[in-house]
Amino acid sequence: MMKCKWCDADEAIENKNVVYWELPDGSRAITITETPSRSCQACGMEYQEDDITKEIEDQLFLINTKDLEGEISYEALMEKPRLLKRNYFDFTL
Repeated sequence: MMKCKWCDADEAIENKNVVYWELPDGSRAITITETPSRSCQACGMEYQEDDITKEIEDQLFLINTKDLEGEISYEALMEKPRLLKRNYFDFTL
């Protein structure tokens, strides 16, 4: 078990969840299944670590989202071919 980011209890576990994500252009939202997540047994919070959130956001900026299905697994999303090598709009690097 690991520490929960929400309640600080040492009762968070790794799991996979369904998440809903708005596309960068705001045109629609998609369902991403089997997303690496954390679940806290103490407070019940389910969340993604910051690195997973960043990976999803970067990937959605770098692929052609026009043909993206309404539901896709995390792994299939990450395997989509990129139009650019990296997110040049991320100034936090």
